[in-house]
Amino acid sequence: MATAKKAPAKSEAAAPAAKKRTPNAAFMKPLTLSPALAAVVGSEPLPRTEIISKLWVYIKEHKLQDEKNKRMINADAKLKEVFGKAQVSMFEMAGLIGKHVK
Repeated sequence: MATAKKAPAKSEAAAPAAKKRTPNAAFMKPLTLSPALAAVVGSEPLPRTEIISKLWVYIKEHKLQDEKNKRMINADAKLKEVFGKAQVSMFEMAGLIGKHVK
């Protein structure tokens, strides 16, 4: 009969310490918003990550996700000024706000 080999036990002391990720400074830099984007997320300068988070809060509060395809966002009057069209996918949303930040 063949016997199963056991994997060698790893000692916790031999494992390298996990490095804590430092955030990229480019993502954390507060950006100036255009008036159209400021109407949706607020007027104070925000980092790009916070802008996307606040956009999602706005989208969910106003029930702007498409019912059949949740990846699509149906723009209301304020978002239409930001996106430039009536419906966008969640993946192109981040690219479209690039025109509205400095």
